[in-house]
Amino acid sequence: MYNRILVVLDPNQDQQKALARAVKLARLEHSALTLFVSIYDFSYEMTTMLSGEERENMRKALIEEQREWAADLLKAFDVRDLTVNIEVVWHHRPFEAIIKATFDGGHDLIIKGTRRHDKLQSVIFTPTDWHLLRKAPCPVLLVKEHEWPPNGRIIGAVNAGAEDESHQSLNERIIAAGKQMSEILQAELHLLNCYPTAPLNMAIEIPEFDTSDYQANVRDYHQKSLATLADRHHIDHANLHVREGLPEDQVPALAEKIDAELVVLGTIGRTGFTAALLGNTAEHVIEQLNCDVLAIKPEGFKSPLKAS
Repeated sequence: MYNRILVVLDPNQDQQKALARAVKLARLEHSALTLFVSIYDFSYEMTTMLSGEERENMRKALIEEQREWAADLLKAFDVRDLTVNIEVVWHHRPFEAIIKATFDGGHDLIIKGTRRHDKLQSVIFTPTDWHLLRKAPCPVLLVKEHEWPPNGRIIGAVNAGAEDESHQSLNERIIAAGKQMSEILQAELHLLNCYPTAPLNMAIEIPEFDTSDYQANVRDYHQKSLATLADRHHIDHANLHVREGLPEDQVPALAEKIDAELVVLGTIGRTGFTAALLGNTAEHVIEQLNCDVLAIKPEGFKSPLKAS
């Protein structure tokens, strides 16, 4: 499934959760692994007392220091039968460095540790993992605190009721990734489909509008759509969940209820001012989850950052 994995290390964190996940997945998948570190210190660029050559030597020394740090991290793992490379770059925009390395190395999965971000800060300064969700050319696995226990549970968040081809195609990609991860981790795959509540303005503006009957019909439609989707992929109906409400509420609620170790979802990759104000559904879901998230791009997605 994943032949070349890029794991992003954070020199500012004591624990490298992403590395532990990456080594385990690389071992299960027999994948090549690249440990990636992006560093930058603006003060080194502004040191006028040093010549350009001296500044370059200082940057090289810092890069070598981080390379040794990454090599030391590997000593805690058995990687004797794995192909492992270490790449350290000097770059002022980490997400651009990560995506460039993904293109250059032909990586098909990015693994990165994540944590909750301050909401206001997220609007003004978009965190690196949000950039990766929107712009990375391959799936992104964001790692949180929850472990990967044996015989665990994985959730695939789909929109079974969607009639447009793009959403149907994304459903297929989400389920395919969920099934593959469930096989790799020997986990149980569940599918979740959310549907919206009845619009309040309809009930107010049209007195004869029957809200309960409307909701029953909507729920029935989504249940049948999800069952059809599950049958096509041979997924047990006992593992199907249809919930009324927003995905950012219902996905975390189900993940907590069944103690899921991983949620697989799709991200459209909205960019620009709209994304800064609204964010993507995937991003809102991720903020609420306490387990890992595997974000899948739609078929034909092209990163706005081109390969070098």
